[in-house]
Amino acid sequence: MVIQMQPYGIQAMLKEGHKHLSGLDEAVLKNIDACKQLSVITRTSLGPNGMNKMVINHLDKRFVTNDAATIVNELEVQHPAAKILVLAGKAQQEEIGDGANLAISFAGELLQNAEELIRMGLHPSEIISGYTKAINKTVELLDELVEKGSETMDVRNKDEVVSRMKAAVASKQFGQEGTLCPLIADACIQVCPKNPANFNVDNVRVAKLLGGGLHNCTVVRGMVLKNDAIGSIKRMEKAKIVVFAGGVDSSATETKGTVLIHNAEQLENYAKTEEAKVEELIKAVADSGARVVVSGAAVGDMALHFCERYKLMVLKVSSKFELRRFCHTTGAVALLKLSQPNHDELGYADSVSVEEIGGVRVTIVKNEEGGNLVSTVVLRGSTDSILDDLERAVDDGVNTYKAMCRDSRTVPGAAATEIELARKLKEFSFKEIGLDQYAIAKFAESFEMVPKTLAENAGLNTMEIISSLYAEHAAGDTKVGIDLEEGVCKDVSTMNIWDLYLTKFFALKYAADAACTVLRVDQIIMAKPAGGPKRAPPAGMDED
Repeated sequence: MVIQMQPYGIQAMLKEGHKHLSGLDEAVLKNIDACKQLSVITRTSLGPNGMNKMVINHLDKRFVTNDAATIVNELEVQHPAAKILVLAGKAQQEEIGDGANLAISFAGELLQNAEELIRMGLHPSEIISGYTKAINKTVELLDELVEKGSETMDVRNKDEVVSRMKAAVASKQFGQEGTLCPLIADACIQVCPKNPANFNVDNVRVAKLLGGGLHNCTVVRGMVLKNDAIGSIKRMEKAKIVVFAGGVDSSATETKGTVLIHNAEQLENYAKTEEAKVEELIKAVADSGARVVVSGAAVGDMALHFCERYKLMVLKVSSKFELRRFCHTTGAVALLKLSQPNHDELGYADSVSVEEIGGVRVTIVKNEEGGNLVSTVVLRGSTDSILDDLERAVDDGVNTYKAMCRDSRTVPGAAATEIELARKLKEFSFKEIGLDQYAIAKFAESFEMVPKTLAENAGLNTMEIISSLYAEHAAGDTKVGIDLEEGVCKDVSTMNIWDLYLTKFFALKYAADAACTVLRVDQIIMAKPAGGPKRAPPAGMDED
């Protein structure tokens, strides 16, 4: 006879199949270890010499990139504590659009140092208290490091924009920033509204076309549609545009009806009336002054025939997002039914033309004069993964422009800011009494991760670089950073490497918050995963 033991304690309280981890060894240190593993992955991609990662996601799509936000997005992290770091990276990406790697790697470094303190005998709550004091002090020190005169800036001055954008773009495409930054700056300045704080990132589009190289990239004032015009008319100048969201075709009746035809003559007349009806509609469109017809769905053969007869150019835009953007660019109103448009519903473009770029026919809608609503960066490259990486660099540049429209203050780049923060926080920790001072000292030490990683990724001697940086900063040169090309320490103002204050501020804040959140957890209780069939992944979505 088998005696079945009754569950007791927490087992009796929770459903069968649950997992329960508690205590320092099981919960806290395991969480820290998972976060460390994640930050080890992203850390080697930090900075201009960062290595690429090849990630293949669950849909078999391959990503080759050093962009931390893309890497952690596609990794599908399962561990609950590591997910907190992923969320910190995502928050940074949404807030600023750059610096996600710094946020994740710095949080991982803070947790690694916290583990050493826990093994020394400190309680997690003392570490959290020290880290909180340290991040508040860091924010104060960061304000002192802001470059004098950088708080005022003309966001329409290309040189000023490029100098602030350079570091963000170089971290994704090192060596190409000299070509990419002026293009991105041009595109952003073209669509910058009267009040720069209202700058919308979506107004700078990217069109990726295979073939050519980086030197073939251009900026178009307007939109680039990746399809050909339907029909024989391929170019229109100074044209009024009408947009039909529901397609250009003879519309079916709303109710079903049966038509009884007695002889051939009636059949002919029936076909003619349909023809006449379509011609009447197209003629009405032509009479309204529109020269270009844009359809959101199929274009019927008969309708196309009459469009040709009335010399109308016909475009088809199947994506509703793209159609919305097209209306935004030209100022047109999308009409649901094929009917005569009012004067207010027509859009306008200086030129609509079909051009061939690298064997692909694209339609370019230009608006040269007046307030530009959309501009497009046309990227050229030899493979899809190179184009995707270039697009990420452009996205980072555009997001940096948005951030500088909000707050244009800059701090020295190339790890100069981090070493100065580390030095000053170390001094601050000596003035503290109590066990907090150990946590503050470790927080200061964590800043060394940035220069150390930059030097490691560039193949330099890390100890030598860090000690010479400390020596220069102790002598009062607070703007000395690493020149990765020559492998020496130099003044960043001569190299012209500046980071945005906002990027640093949010990355460090999110990292400290994420680290404290992970340290606060002392028990993990996981319910048994729900059974039943797995949900199918969502169907193929539009690019946007």
